[in-house]
Amino acid sequence: MGQFATGIIIAVLMAGGAGGAAVADEAPLLVLTGARVLDPACREFLEGQDVLIVGDRIRQVGPSGEIKAPDDVQRLDLTGLSLIPGLIDAHSHLLLHPYDEASWNDQVLKESLELRTVRAVAAMQATLEAGFTTLRDLGTEGAGYADVALRDAVTEGIVPGPRVFASTRALVATGCYGPMGFDPRWDVPKGAQVADGVDGLRRAVREQIAAGVDWIKVYADYRRQPGGPTTPTYSQEELNAIVDEARSAGLPVAAHATIDEAIRRCVEAGVSSIEHGSYASEEVLRLMRDKGVVLCPTLAAAEAIARYQGRTPEGPEHPRITAAKAMFQRALDSGVTIACGSDVGVFAHGDNAREIELMVAYGMTPADALKAATVTAAHLLGRANDLGRIADGCLADVVAVRGNPLEDISVLRSPVLVVKNGALIVDRR
Repeated sequence: MGQFATGIIIAVLMAGGAGGAAVADEAPLLVLTGARVLDPACREFLEGQDVLIVGDRIRQVGPSGEIKAPDDVQRLDLTGLSLIPGLIDAHSHLLLHPYDEASWNDQVLKESLELRTVRAVAAMQATLEAGFTTLRDLGTEGAGYADVALRDAVTEGIVPGPRVFASTRALVATGCYGPMGFDPRWDVPKGAQVADGVDGLRRAVREQIAAGVDWIKVYADYRRQPGGPTTPTYSQEELNAIVDEARSAGLPVAAHATIDEAIRRCVEAGVSSIEHGSYASEEVLRLMRDKGVVLCPTLAAAEAIARYQGRTPEGPEHPRITAAKAMFQRALDSGVTIACGSDVGVFAHGDNAREIELMVAYGMTPADALKAATVTAAHLLGRANDLGRIADGCLADVVAVRGNPLEDISVLRSPVLVVKNGALIVDRR
């Protein structure tokens, strides 16, 4: 494993930049040579390409031997490997760990903030080494604003990890989130920020924005009693206020929503993404498509919960899996935009690629699944200009794998090389 700090500067004067222009006083860190490089549309690999990385950016991509660089620039021979953009998981929970290690209730109520944050640092490293260079963290689940601190620690180079988009505490209605089932005399801490009414929700959104949030997350449906049915939790007016307040600050909104009425309200309010969508009908999925709302299906979390509930590979298919497959097929048929969002934290960090594998297993083409975890996810995050593609000017987040993920998506599980922001993180060649 090699390590190159982004701040290393090699003073050179070189020619051969885009269009033949000279590149002066820049700092090329490395050249990746000889790989098959995924084209920006995620449809094919271009054989025998070189990638010149200058600082934290991709300076140039072109056929091997055509990019001019000083002889002493670090060169990594990737002949025979496939080079893809750094992967993106648009639904993660860094402050959670698998529920077969500790239940959600126990994590929220019994684990200290300090322990949870330290554990999250290890989770970030595992995620990065697995080839996921960007995460949207959708709620700290009782850990306050710890995701903002994690994001900033990565940005400042204090700890290794993916680029983090933080949503902090999330918004829940009174009586509509956990932990549940306690004597009502006790004021039990919740896994999110409780807020109600138009004024209360505007205030909560403002508080979260002031704390450094990148996204606002709202739980638009949930159980109201242990074991009870899922129902919408916020009125249309309340959801409208959440989205309007966030937009005033230039921020998007993600909504946990599993049933039609809750999803419909969120779409009408103008959220940017629906998380889970477990029982979405074809009609409401088409509404999402028409309104440009993205679906993050979290298939890997559904599989993990089924496993925790006793599902085995040899046994009959768990109802949760059956429902996930059916919803995903409806989503594919509807034409709604689908981004990779796994709900990792419910299952082990570093196993994020399971979501991409399941999208393929449930009917998506490998090319579209890879696009969901790169180009589409980058667009959802508002970073289509510099994330999710291997192209001139994009951030230098790249991953090399053996084999062709357009033919066998499982090769994503074993990255050979990981580069983030131009820094070499993993080298297993």
